[in-house]
Parts: sequence; C-alpha cells; structure tokens
Amino acid sequence: MIVKFIKRLLGGGDSAQATPAPKPPAASGPKLLSYRGAELGIKREQISPAAMKTCEVLQRGGYKAFVVGGGVRDSLLGLQPKDFDVATDATPEEVQALFRRARIIGRRFKIVHVMFGRETIETSTFRALQTDAETDEHGRVLRDNVFGSQHEDALRRDFTINALYYDPIGDQVLDYLGGVADLKARRLRMIGDPATRYREDPVRMLRTVRFAAKLDFTVDPATLAPVRELASLIENVPSARLFDEMLKLLESGHALACVRRLRAEGLHHGVLPLLDVILEQPRGERFIEVALANTDDRVRAGKSVSPGFLFATLLWQLVSDRWQALMAGGEHSIPALMQAMDSVLDEQASKLAIQRRHIADMREIWGLQPRLEKGGRGAIRALEHLRFRAGFDFLLLRVEAGELPEALGQWWTQFVEGDAATREQLLDARPGEARTGPARRRRRRSSGARRGGADSDGSSGDAGGDGAQEAHIPADRAASIDRDWPSDLQGGGSPRDRNPPR
Repeated sequence: MIVKFIKRLLGGGDSAQATPAPKPPAASGPKLLSYRGAELGIKREQISPAAMKTCEVLQRGGYKAFVVGGGVRDSLLGLQPKDFDVATDATPEEVQALFRRARIIGRRFKIVHVMFGRETIETSTFRALQTDAETDEHGRVLRDNVFGSQHEDALRRDFTINALYYDPIGDQVLDYLGGVADLKARRLRMIGDPATRYREDPVRMLRTVRFAAKLDFTVDPATLAPVRELASLIENVPSARLFDEMLKLLESGHALACVRRLRAEGLHHGVLPLLDVILEQPRGERFIEVALANTDDRVRAGKSVSPGFLFATLLWQLVSDRWQALMAGGEHSIPALMQAMDSVLDEQASKLAIQRRHIADMREIWGLQPRLEKGGRGAIRALEHLRFRAGFDFLLLRVEAGELPEALGQWWTQFVEGDAATREQLLDARPGEARTGPARRRRRRSSGARRGGADSDGSSGDAGGDGAQEAHIPADRAASIDRDWPSDLQGGGSPRDRNPPR
C-alpha cells in the first residue's frame, strides 16, 4: 500500500501511459448496496481457485480486486459459473508486475491475462466514463484505455446483472445499479441509454439475445426497442469478435432459442446471412432444429461440443442443395461436393470469419458423407478416418431429420458397436439389404483393379466404393480399432476436441 501511495504521489511511475480520466459529473442511479455473499447464496467453493488467488495477490499488493460479470451472476442464480473475470484499480502494468505468468493484451482496452496452469483469469482495470472517446462514424468506441473509479466502471458495463462485484476474500457483494433486484425479477436491463450503448458496441445486441435465451429472462422494453433499427451495425464489428460471440451463443445450451431470436430481431444478417435461405426450406429448418436441439442437450449434460461440427450443421443444407444441383448438371459426386463447400464457405466468410481449423473440420465432416452414405466395404477405411466420429454423428442427425433412411443409420450404428463377426456380416450387405443367411463370398477383383484402377463408375475406392484398398483389410482389424469413443465428446475422434489449441 505504501509503494502504491508513493507511485501516485510521484505521478504514477510506469503507469503514466494509462491516462486517468477527468472527473465526470456524478452519475445518477441507485445508491451503492452491499450484501454478504453467503446471504445471497454465493458459495465460495464455486469460485475458481485461480480467481480467488488473483484477488488475494492484488489485495495483498494494496489494490482493490473483485470477481465480476458472469461468475457472480451465475453464482447468484444458483448456476455453476464457467468464466471468472477480475476487476481492479491496479493498472495493467501494476497487475503484470505482481504475477509471474501474466501478459497484457488488447488495443481497444488493455487487459491482463493472469495464467494459472491451463486456466486464464482475465483481469481488467476499472474504466472511466468518457464524453470524448475515439469512435468510428457509427459511434462504435475504438479506443478505451482510460481508467477510473469502481462506480464509473459499473456504469460502463452492459447489463445491471453483470455489474455486480464480489470480493471472495471478504465475502462481500457490491451493487451500484440494482443488479440484485433485476436478478430476482429475472429482468435483463441495459445500463444507460440502450441506443447509445448499442452504437458504442453493437455486439451488445447479440449479448441481449444470448442472455435472454440462456437465462430465460424478460428483456426490459427500453432495452429491446432499438435492436431492430440498429441491427445493421453488427456488420461493422470485426469478424473475429463476431465469431467469438456467435460461438458463445451456440454453446450457451439454448442455441435453438438464440438462433430463432436472432432471426426475429433481424440480427442474423450480420453473422449468418445464409440463415434465411436455409430456414425458408422445410428440410433445412428441420435439420437445424434437430442439430441445435442435440447440441443444447449436450451442453446441459456437461458434454463438449465441437465448433466445426456446429457450423457444419448450420451451413449443411445449402452445401447439400448446391451439391445435388451440380451433380444434376453432370458433375461427378466428389468434385461437385468440393465446389459446393467452397461456394458456401466463401459467401459466409464475407460476414463471419470462421477460423481455419474449424473450416478444416467442417470440410472433413461434409467430405465423409458420400462415403458413409454408400456403406459396404468402404466402411473399414472410413472407420479409420480421424474425423469419423464427427462424420458419423452428422450422418445420424441427417437420419433423424428425415434426410436419409433410418436403415442407413441403423447399419452404421450396428457396425460401430458390433464385434468382428457382426461387422464381417454387415460388410457384405449394403445398408437396408436383408442380412439373413451366410455372408456372401467376396468377389475377386480383376488384376487392373488390384493395380489401383478405378471402379466401373469412375470413382476411386477411397471415395467410398469397394476399392482394392479396402478389400484387403480383414474385419478383425476393424475390431481392433478403438470404437469406444468418449461419449462426452462431439466428434470425439479428433485430438483437437480433447485438447483444443489455446
């Protein structure tokens, strides 16, 4: 505390680059309310040890430090918090100096990532109210490295339910704006003038939709009123930020409700411009409903979801339609599918930049579908594919949505779960064929085919046919493949799903 006082007395030392704001006029609003965390139902054991440690170190250094945002909100609602952020009066440079593993990131507003093992605590300095912040022509704030008091910081947050500060060391909750009352009323209310706040950061409109659906809250009429009028501002947000926010929406456990709400408010044009085209078709609407309902069930059960899988489901109907149209025009199946993928991804990239690693997963999931539809002896090679589980899950969604016959899904389920004898019998029958009696003898291929020639229909064996590459693989080899993929992973065959790049 003495060191901090001396720094301030001498002009801030290394923190001089963090410009303090001139004192704004006192903001109107409810007076500060203070609660005991235990009285509101917060259990300290729910708070991340890393967040606790971050607050403890900062407070020992003479600074204020509180857990803020979703971690406090979810704790008060009786939910299991997932994200823990910390707010402090220490500047980014002062925070970084107190921790061995900490780095400053961000240009629009500098924050510090404090790392404990694989967990990262996002630590931000209290922000000041500004009347002359740097903005673009639409009012979006471009730079915001001006620090202020805790009360100002509360007024700068988006919703009252996210402007609660919890001191895990003293077990104290500070409420400047009536957030506790809004939580009890299950009401989502924007802080300040909603239109101005949406112009400052249009992503807040997506957050309004997400929180309303996720928490099953009623949106305050004044908060909702400007959304449709200002929806076009979403197009001015950097695509990387849009991707992160869209992923949070899809992984909220209420993705189906969120997507419907996005469309109802006209917000989907800025993030998923193809959604109208997809949902206008009965098959497309049914497939997305089945896929997102499945995703919501996984999230609520505490299972993981794959971003690549999610976006593959959202865009599949358009890929499928263009694939079928190209084949009807005389193009071969696999080249037609590749062209359909490219055209859809190029159109979507103009609005939402899906990360390359997720696009690679989407391509592999889509690319497996012709092979899985064909079944037969190509199944063994398909089973060894790194993304087989994701492709298989995707196929089952198509079956559930009525796009493919149930017999195909049953065949693959029996093949995946069966022993060596069951698989051998299934390999000699196409999906939907009668499989009674002894297995058929395998027809010997011509010497040309054994040398790697194409099948009579012009497709290679590796594209899902009865090619020579598959024919020589015995069924007992398939039995040795690990078919007990972790049930809590969506598309669990990929190491990226188990240990995604950070």
